[in-house]
Amino acid sequence: MAGELIGTVDLGKGRRFEAVIADLLAESADAIVNAANGYLSHGGGVAAAIADAAGPELDKEGDRIVREKGRIETGCAVKTTAGRLPFKGVIHAVGPRQGEGHEEEKLAAALRSSFRIAEENGWTSISFPAISSGIFAVPPEVCARAYLRAVREHHEENPYSPLSRPLTILTQRWTRVYPALLKVSR
Repeated sequence: MAGELIGTVDLGKGRRFEAVIADLLAESADAIVNAANGYLSHGGGVAAAIADAAGPELDKEGDRIVREKGRIETGCAVKTTAGRLPFKGVIHAVGPRQGEGHEEEKLAAALRSSFRIAEENGWTSISFPAISSGIFAVPPEVCARAYLRAVREHHEENPYSPLSRPLTILTQRWTRVYPALLKVSR
């Protein structure tokens, strides 16, 4: 893990959740999570950066998934290839937009869905950006509560989860989530 450690929450059994300011694409993890929309179109922000770095394979697979399954619902996640990226896959988590209601629950559901996909693939580490805190405008305190809730619930419900390496929130620009994360983790 590279970057500036902002905070750590101990989850027990040698597991921890870390907030780090770093470059998601340079992270050492089995998979990364993309802050996606329901059509898996990567128009801006972290989604565009991931798509650009991964190359056309990621977009092609995302288009195929949407053609076959339809729009991915808020609170859900799907997996694609990582293309040219050095990961085993990219998980696309569809977080809520501010104002659609039940944002914390929907964001926690998207994260838990991402953890399930990682487990199904035998991945031991995933890194994810500050989902819904950017252009989707969900307040940082709501995001922080959802991240902590999802991680804690996942590890309580799955005590033998293969996700044994730190789960890490990464950001390049959305640093406003981290003070809120530290505040709610105390």
